[in-house]
Amino acid sequence: MDKAAEIDEIVKTLAKVAEDPAAYATEWKARTQRKVFGILPMNFPAEIVHSAGALPTLLQEDDAPITYGRSLLHEFYCGYTRSLVDQAATGKLAAYDGIFLVDHCVALLGAVDAIRFELPEMPVFLAQFTASMDEPSARPQISGRIGELRQRLEELCGAQIEDAAIHRSITIYNRNRALLRHVYEMRRSGRIDLTGRQMQALVKSAMVMDIEDHTALMIRLIALLEALPAVPSGQVRLHVSGHFCHAPRPELFDMIESCGVTVVDDDIYTGYRFISTDVPDDLGPIAALTRWYFDRNNNVPCSTRAQKTADWESYLGRALEANGAQGVIVLMPKFCEPHMLYYPELRKEFHTRGIPHLLIETEHEGLALEMLKTRVEALVEIIRRPALAGEPA
Repeated sequence: MDKAAEIDEIVKTLAKVAEDPAAYATEWKARTQRKVFGILPMNFPAEIVHSAGALPTLLQEDDAPITYGRSLLHEFYCGYTRSLVDQAATGKLAAYDGIFLVDHCVALLGAVDAIRFELPEMPVFLAQFTASMDEPSARPQISGRIGELRQRLEELCGAQIEDAAIHRSITIYNRNRALLRHVYEMRRSGRIDLTGRQMQALVKSAMVMDIEDHTALMIRLIALLEALPAVPSGQVRLHVSGHFCHAPRPELFDMIESCGVTVVDDDIYTGYRFISTDVPDDLGPIAALTRWYFDRNNNVPCSTRAQKTADWESYLGRALEANGAQGVIVLMPKFCEPHMLYYPELRKEFHTRGIPHLLIETEHEGLALEMLKTRVEALVEIIRRPALAGEPA
């Protein structure tokens, strides 16, 4: 098998896991006889579940149309939360031994309540992380929540979680994040030309798989990628932004790239946002995981957090200067209030900096790809015509 074919085979293996987390969780649980816990985005410290000997699997939006879940959650909730509830109602969460979360919004809390109603025997635990990052009480509160997570996991797994086990998990996850960031760096530099669909598969599979198995595949993949010659591209370079909590549909990336575009970077959750920040390895485990939570928002700010010294729009401006992107496509899930309310700040920043941009609203069902393609093509035309570069897309 030649290098290109082996790269394709590894990416397909990871994509298969990313597309059906429940199937992977079921197989892993049967093979290892250990527990599997579903975790919800965006700031959950997966290391603490791993250190308990269990598999942390980030619950993903399902591709299936929402059916029974319609009776459990309002239509004005985002597609991700409605999909989660539908998965609970249709038996797709049966593989999980519990669900954990540390973040909340109105929609996510509504989904969790609906899951509790539909699956009364399922342990569901919210250790709510403080969203106001500047308060003096925030750090001790976060440390306390992480301690509660540790205690709850010890109860469910029937064994004490040692500090050494958490440190080991931190090292393993840091290694995996570093490998994924290396692939991102290769893409930014033009060294490789993996598509948006492929890049998302690499990150989504890391959210689902046994992390050591994932790392082994990433090491092999990077060796193969580095052995290939660079292929210069004359396409328009774009940055994709937004889409908290869940993954954009792969066909959306396909459509964008069909317009003569290379996606060179992103700050979506199932992308660089997820892998941006390592856990410090020179602190006690609880202090390290607490520090990680705050470092994440400094590295890639989020509109769901309140912090005077970090803002998403300034981050995007700096990111585009560093990655050489010529424009931005903002992906906003329908009814995502934290994103909807913050978008005017992003738009002002883009106009101030003269950055061509396009807002695309996404939904669980019914992406009008042909109509959206016309808008992406218009953005590309604006970028290719420098005289119009300051105009909104």
